[in-house]
Parts: sequence; structure tokens; C-alpha cells
Amino acid sequence: MPKPTSQIIGAPMTDHKTTRPPFLGFGMGLRTEHYQDILDGTPPIDWFEIISENYLIPGGRPLQILDQIAERYPLVMHGVAMSIASTQPLDMDYLAQLKTLAKRVKPNWISDHLCWTGVHGVNLHDLLPFPYTKEALDHIVTRVNKVQDYLDAPLALENVSTYVSFEQSEMTEWDFIAELTKRTGCWLLLDVNNVFVSAFNHEFDALDFINGIPEDRVIQFHMAGHSDHETYIVDTHDAPIRDEVWELYRACLKRFGHVSTIVERDDNIPPLSEMLPELEKIRSIALEIHPELKATHEVKESA
Repeated sequence: MPKPTSQIIGAPMTDHKTTRPPFLGFGMGLRTEHYQDILDGTPPIDWFEIISENYLIPGGRPLQILDQIAERYPLVMHGVAMSIASTQPLDMDYLAQLKTLAKRVKPNWISDHLCWTGVHGVNLHDLLPFPYTKEALDHIVTRVNKVQDYLDAPLALENVSTYVSFEQSEMTEWDFIAELTKRTGCWLLLDVNNVFVSAFNHEFDALDFINGIPEDRVIQFHMAGHSDHETYIVDTHDAPIRDEVWELYRACLKRFGHVSTIVERDDNIPPLSEMLPELEKIRSIALEIHPELKATHEVKESA
């Protein structure tokens, strides 16, 4: 399948804040457990999202395999260590490594999480929340603009699942995100499962969140499973997608249109063949709600 080229990093760039990246179709998070199946065959997967940090070590087998996959499939880079909401100075060494990797694999965009992951030189290896205040907004706007200017690339930020809220918050999460996109021009990676998890944990209506997000800034959906503990939900990405998340996906398609989507699985990872039915369900729901995609997708599949 040929790669879309309108926003591939390393190609001649237009304004990455206004030129919408291409629709990639329906893909998966690239995991080591599936390397051989991907290299040995032609699974019906349109594109892959890689975890950036897995490929920042120069040389070695992972990069060799990534080079082979990058020749056959469109890629995007998804990070967990940018710590965009931290008060710690931006890690320029880390950003330099991201930029080097981007030049190698030519992703269609680079994403990370709207959160912080550490401070004072300590990485806590978690996606941590922050209060939705004007002060936090000003701080993050400055950092996002610096990152986008440095990478000279489309940057997408993902909403995270949260389990605590702050009395200091002055606005909703969706109002915060909307203002952030307005002031930085960044794109959004909407994790549909994370919206459901946070809505359940904090007792707000998930549709209020969806309807509060700017419809023209979402370029990617994540679909994943979670662990239900009855009184709270944990975003574990280790189980099949739940019925309630499928319904929310339908609502997202109706609001945001056709958006590049992946199945994300980070634990209890089954064989690739067992994950493909969820991907096909994602595809079929999208084509049902947006039948205009059928002709385009049929051409894409035969390419």
C-alpha cells in the first residue's frame, strides 16, 4: 500500500499547524509480539503506530525491523516521555532523539500525552494529571509551541485517563483542551476509551467531553479495553474493547468524521490473528457511518 505523502515528516513541509495530516485508515499499535506475522505476510492493517521510546537506542534488531515495516506501511510516532505538562525544563536531548527517529521513519505525525511524567530528574513512569487552570494552560501552551517549532512537525496530544481531580481547576478538561488547540494549533489524539474511563470515574457525561472538543483538530482515535472495578475503572489496555466504548466510538465518528484509528493493546497481548476482528469491527463501523469512505477504502485496499 503506498504511503500518503501530504504530511510525512522529512517531505517538504507546509504549515504543520494548519495542514491536516492525511487519513491513514485503520491500524494497530506496533508490538514486538507481532513483528514476525507482519514481516511474513500481508495482514489487513493500513498503518502502524510505534512507541517512540522503543526505538531511540541507536542500532539493533528493533530498528532493523522498524526499517522493514516503514518501507511497507505508513507510521506515526507515539511517545510517553515528553512530559509536556511538567514544570521540569523540556528535555532537549530527548527531543533531539525524537527528531532523529522521525527523519529515519518519516512518520505522518508525532504524538504524546497531555500530562506530566516526572519532575526533578525523576521519571515516575506514569501519565499524571494536573489542574485545569489558566496558569497551567499558559505554561503548557509555551511548551507545546517550543516543541512544535523544534520538531517542525505535526504534534498531536492525547487525553489521558484520570483518577483524581483538583479543587484548583478553573475549567473542564475539554474546555482546557479546546483552548490549548486554539492557542498552539496542535492536533488531538482522542483516546475514546480514556474519555469513557474518566467520565465514569469523575461522573461526567462522556458526550459533553466529545461535544466540547474542536471537531477540526482530531486526527487520530485510540480504541482499547479497560479493567472495571465496579466503583472505578482503570485504563489498562489489556482486554477487549467494551460495548460502551464501541458506542462512544460511534458518537465520535458522527462528530469528528472519518479519523485515522488504531486498536491499542499494551498487556495480555494476543496473537495478531486474534486482534484482527476488533480492527475489522472498527473499520466496518466507520464505513457504516461514513459510506462515502467505501470507494476510497476499496481503492486503498487494492493498492
